[in-house]
Amino acid sequence: MSIVEQVLRRRKKLKVLKALRWSAVVAIAVLFAFPLYWVVVTAFNSHGGVYSLPPNFVPSFHMNAFMYVIEHTNWLHYMLNTVFISVATVALVIFTSATAGYALAELKFRGSGFFFFMVLAVIMLPSQALLIPQYAVALHLHLLNTYYIQIIPFAASTFGVILFRQFFKGLPRAYWEAARLDGVGHFRYIWKIAIPLARPAVATVALLTFISAWNQFQWPLIMTSSHSVQPIEIALSHYMQTFEANWRKLTSAVLLALAPIVVLFLILQRHIVSGIAGRDSGVNS
Repeated sequence: MSIVEQVLRRRKKLKVLKALRWSAVVAIAVLFAFPLYWVVVTAFNSHGGVYSLPPNFVPSFHMNAFMYVIEHTNWLHYMLNTVFISVATVALVIFTSATAGYALAELKFRGSGFFFFMVLAVIMLPSQALLIPQYAVALHLHLLNTYYIQIIPFAASTFGVILFRQFFKGLPRAYWEAARLDGVGHFRYIWKIAIPLARPAVATVALLTFISAWNQFQWPLIMTSSHSVQPIEIALSHYMQTFEANWRKLTSAVLLALAPIVVLFLILQRHIVSGIAGRDSGVNS
C-alpha cells in the first residue's frame, strides 16, 4: 500500500470517528434537552392538546396558562422575594470571596496555608448534617421566617474563595507595588484594580451563586413558613397542590421561574467558560 493510500485511509477513519463523536454529542444533548422541551410544549399547548394521542410535539403558543399564573396567583410576589434573596446573596458572596481570596493569595501571614486548608475542608462537610444545629441557632436568634435566614448563611462561598484566590495569584506583583507607591491600600486595590481584572471570576461566581440561591428549596422550606418571605421554589411546590393535574399551569409557572436564570446564563456564558477554565484573567502576561 502506497503512502498516499495510507494517508487517505487515515483521513477517512478520522472523518468517521469525528462523525460518530458528533452523533454521540447530539444524541446526548437531545436526551438531556427533551424534558425541558416537553415542558415548553406542555405550557404552550391547549387544554385538550395536553392529553391528545398521539402527542403533539410542536408548541401551539397558547398564552392563557401563563396569564392565569401571573394574574391569579402570588407569582410576582414570590418572584420579587427570590430576586431580592438571590441578588443580596450574590453581592455578599462577591464581597466575602474577593476579600478572602485576596488575603489568601497576596497577604503573607502566619497560618495562611492552614486557613486555606480549612476552606477546602468545608467542601467535604455535608450541609444536611448541620440542619438541626443551624435551625436551633436561627430559632434562638429569632431569624426564622425572615429574609436574613435565607441570605446570611450563604454569604460566603468556598468555590468563590478558591476561584478568586487563583485569579489573584495570577496578577503580576508589579500592579500592587505600583498601587502602593500611589498610596493605595489593600482594600481599595481589591475593588479598583484586582476586581476589574478578574471579571471572568466575578461573572462565574455571580452566576453560580445566583442559580444556587434561586433554586433553594430545602433550606427555605425548613426555615420559613410565611408566604410573605418564601421564594419561588416553595411556590412551585404549592402550585403542585393547587393546580393538581393541570399540567399547563404548572409547567407555565416552571418556565416563568426558569426564565431569569436562562437569560442570565446566556448573557454571562462566555465569561463563565473563561473563569472556570482559567484562560482569561484580564491580564496580558
